[in-house]
Amino acid sequence: MADSSDRYESPLVARNASKEMARLWGARYRITVWRRLWIALAEGQKRAGLDISATQINQLRKAIDQIDFRAAARYEKKLRHDVMAHLHAFADRAPQARGILHLGATSAYIVDNADLIIMREATSLLRDWLVNTIDALARFAQQRRALPTLGFTHFQPAQLTTVGKRAALWCYDFVRDLEEIETRLERQRFRGLKGTTGTQASFMKLFDGNETKIDRLEAGIAREFGFSRVEPITGQTYSRKVDAQFVSALAGIATSVHKFANDMRLLCNLKEVEEPFEKSQVGSSAMAYKRNPMRCERATGLARFVLSLANSPLQTAAEQWFERTLDDSANKRLSVSEAFLATDGMLRIVTNVARGLVVYPKVIAARVAAELPFIASENILMAGVAAGGDRQELHERIRTHSHAAAAEVKQHGRANDLMDRLAGDPAFAEVDLRAVLNPKDYVGRAPQQVSSFIKEHVTPIRRRYRRSLGRGADLSV
Repeated sequence: MADSSDRYESPLVARNASKEMARLWGARYRITVWRRLWIALAEGQKRAGLDISATQINQLRKAIDQIDFRAAARYEKKLRHDVMAHLHAFADRAPQARGILHLGATSAYIVDNADLIIMREATSLLRDWLVNTIDALARFAQQRRALPTLGFTHFQPAQLTTVGKRAALWCYDFVRDLEEIETRLERQRFRGLKGTTGTQASFMKLFDGNETKIDRLEAGIAREFGFSRVEPITGQTYSRKVDAQFVSALAGIATSVHKFANDMRLLCNLKEVEEPFEKSQVGSSAMAYKRNPMRCERATGLARFVLSLANSPLQTAAEQWFERTLDDSANKRLSVSEAFLATDGMLRIVTNVARGLVVYPKVIAARVAAELPFIASENILMAGVAAGGDRQELHERIRTHSHAAAAEVKQHGRANDLMDRLAGDPAFAEVDLRAVLNPKDYVGRAPQQVSSFIKEHVTPIRRRYRRSLGRGADLSV
């Protein structure tokens, strides 16, 4: 007998996304929302005066969870229309209500409004993940706010920064993503009751031209599903730019994840900071000593996938002909749902990693010490001038010694001996060379910047979403 291993199962669900996110995009939840929309329409029409009985409504309510997917599949094979298939399957469970189901509606009333509801709930889940990611990175940033580390530009040694300051940069990207997600949720509208081409002609017929009843019905259904606003105008569907805007916001999150995960992979190679590594975890099937950054590598892969999906909804929106064309459907079912599932999965990983970052201060200090003589050269120059030296002559001596020290490092693999060379140069005899080699003197305001950033930008988020904090981020694999 065949089991689930005999057919393809999306790794987004099996390996990455949370159960909550997978449930939202599952068939049962989607069809349950469809049925809620059918019931809300019938109830609203009853209140508006149409001949719909309480018995019919009650029968629909009792049948809402009695979803016969096999019957729906048989109907769809015959009708080639998924909404009509589930409409018939629903009516089979509530036969007295068959005649009043879907009055005046088109499939877009069911599918589009349901998609908007599901996207809103899925976005809310991602918002909670973002909050936890921000919180974890901010905690790490505060803890390591003053630990000097070598900064890089072009992945070449630059001036010093701090481990916490670098983490705050990661954190701020996710704060921006949270702001974008909040904007999308705030601006989202219900598609509402618009009819086959968006004119509401069928509802004008049902209500004998009474526009007030139509407006009240539409607004009432929107409120029932938690929407305070309705799209002011549509074709058959809501504009597919809405999908593009949501997926673009997810692509923004993917960009932040990719940046964080890539930086972590580089830091792992430098042996300065690592992702969590479990006691029995295997890094390589051949090289037993390895500790590969597999979580961040997986997050990078998922992020790249979401970035690749971002173009599809934009193309779909551009391709819609006049009031609607159906080439959106197959693409939308894949690109929108999988973008949410993948984003959920990668935020789980980032939250998990950020909560368990492992720091190696001695490795960091050794790398700082190797480069600090070069970084300190300007301060040494200023100290030499203050001691009475000629600025141009001292500059030339430092330049000559620096190039010689660099050659020792690059050509011979030896330690940076710049300080020894300067100590042996009479021109610097009056300079306290040890005094200029304190790494904390070269991090500028980095520690204060971290604390200010957390106070001004993270603390309000923690306060606003305090009930969302502490969400479990254990990974499936």
